[in-house]
Amino acid sequence: MPDWSVRLRELAEAAEVTGAVLGIWYDGETTIAPHGILNTATGVETTADSVFQIGSISKSWTATMIVQLAAEGRLQLDDPVVKLLPEAPVDERITVRQLLTHTSGIDGDLFTDTGRGDECVERYVALLENVEQLFEPGTAYSYCNAGFVVLGRIIEVLDGRTWDASLKARLIEPLRLTHTATLPEEAILYRAARGHVATDGTPVKTWQLPRSIGPAGTITASAGDVLEFVRMHLADERYAAMQEPQVPYAGGAGGFVDLGLTWRIYDWDGRRIFGHDGSTISQLAFLRVDPEARLIMCLLTNSGNGTRLFEPLATEVFQHFVGVGHPEPPQPIDLPVDDRHVGRYERASVRLDVVRRGDRLVLVESATGDRLAFTDEPEHEYELLPTEPADGDHFVARYSPDQPWVPLTFGPTYLFTSGRVTPRR
Repeated sequence: MPDWSVRLRELAEAAEVTGAVLGIWYDGETTIAPHGILNTATGVETTADSVFQIGSISKSWTATMIVQLAAEGRLQLDDPVVKLLPEAPVDERITVRQLLTHTSGIDGDLFTDTGRGDECVERYVALLENVEQLFEPGTAYSYCNAGFVVLGRIIEVLDGRTWDASLKARLIEPLRLTHTATLPEEAILYRAARGHVATDGTPVKTWQLPRSIGPAGTITASAGDVLEFVRMHLADERYAAMQEPQVPYAGGAGGFVDLGLTWRIYDWDGRRIFGHDGSTISQLAFLRVDPEARLIMCLLTNSGNGTRLFEPLATEVFQHFVGVGHPEPPQPIDLPVDDRHVGRYERASVRLDVVRRGDRLVLVESATGDRLAFTDEPEHEYELLPTEPADGDHFVARYSPDQPWVPLTFGPTYLFTSGRVTPRR
């Protein structure tokens, strides 16, 4: 058995990750390995019970509560949202299932802070009246944070309490989780991580996303609590359908081939893996599960360099237990570029400008709107390099030379990147 504490330290130092906790559960045996510093401004060391923001892994917790409500007969997954929330200003054709599978067409990256009060989720949903419908419901996939806030509001209405309170009553307390929180005044009771930017490791200035985003991404938890939550999904048949393919995913990065009911489904050299990733303000979290082998791996980091650590570490963990590794990212190929995709692409909270500089294509990403309130890098440039298939529409880019390549695909009227449809303007 490898010494996972040693391997975590060695790989984290190579990836310049400030602090991390690796959690492994394999057929009844749990390993928790901490590394580094939670906050370089204070020097507090990472421990096994330290809590990190798990970002969009929170969506699987919200989805779990929706599946519970369905099992109780209080909703059906194909119910129109407006049947459950008549006041919701969304297309009347959008269903609960489409929210769970990011196929609603709602322009989903709305990060408006609607306050700290218990009505913040309700207020957020009301703002969707002014949000663009990117495509007809059910006709495409585009990652949608807003859709999960709507799901959170459905939980609030049916349960008669806040999303945070339902999370405690339905998951935290029954699972006896001792290091899981949603609010900063709760997280501060534990050893809580602070994000550090990828470029120079500077601590971020804003700690958490607004409370209104809660159902989409504000859970803070220890690695042990995340493992316990996922163990429930392996043991309880109520949640088996969440692992069944619902929507194919064309991007393919990291072996991501299908979407279940929120869980992402991966093909790692023929093995079926499910999981999710999470990213907040320079805190990156990763979760992968091999249900057949009864293997769970989670990695919580407080660094924008988290992906540099996750991919080689996941390969070592999965190769050791089941003989497969994290798929290699797509690679650039030598192919001339043209001007067909030069222009502006824009959706809520982000503007993407594709420009020609000599014989190079460059994408300039700019944060806009409410996202500016918590970003430490309002603008970043990426060189776009062609990749397979060599049709002039498929490209790869990376944040910096030491980061993995990620795919981008141009369509006739949009750019698909980071799992999102961004219309051309």
